[in-house]
Amino acid sequence: MTRVLVVEDDAQLVRALEINLRARKYGVDAAPDGATALRLAAARQPDAIVLDLGLPDMDGIDVLKTLRGWSRVPVLVLSARSASDEKVAALNAGADDYVTKPFSMDELLARLRASVRRRGATSLDADNSVITTQDFTVDLAAKKVTRGGHDVRLTPTEWHLLEILVCNPRRLITQRQLLDEVWGASQSGKTNYLRVYMAQLRRKLEADPSHPRYLITEPGMGYRFEG
Repeated sequence: MTRVLVVEDDAQLVRALEINLRARKYGVDAAPDGATALRLAAARQPDAIVLDLGLPDMDGIDVLKTLRGWSRVPVLVLSARSASDEKVAALNAGADDYVTKPFSMDELLARLRASVRRRGATSLDADNSVITTQDFTVDLAAKKVTRGGHDVRLTPTEWHLLEILVCNPRRLITQRQLLDEVWGASQSGKTNYLRVYMAQLRRKLEADPSHPRYLITEPGMGYRFEG
């Protein structure tokens, strides 16, 4: 079943989208604000996201930018903002399509289907979804890590951290971004969480955890993966 995350604070519109999507055999999750949307996107791994830009806690553009730090899920913006510069800003931030309110439900659903099809056509094949280092292998499709021919048992939180980092090789991922994506915006100051879990990952994956080769700390800023 294709799963769609609807990010919208208008309860009536959410209800209308839920009815129409479920009638067409989509699974639906709904988020009324940006923080909830990011948590659900990480936890539920939707096949597509319908995103309003005018959210009560943060701008939808910021949701897009954060999401694009670790996910390539198709995002269809659904917004009352109709100015061309608003559309350009959303597309530059990583939106796949843009529909203005008021809108035709049939058009929205057609654009959603097209976005999901495009994603299917460009998805990573099995070979490209495997990241191999000299010490361990990460299989993104199977959500599995092996080291020395043996499976490495990771907790869901450890896997989520590792997945974000390996999907963005050599790119600095800030402490704030990791905390927002894995624990939610309410925990964005708890940098001790990151230290604890990164230490656990290093013990499981690095040959010398005290001098990591792959999971690198950028002091005061964040972390990056050196493949």
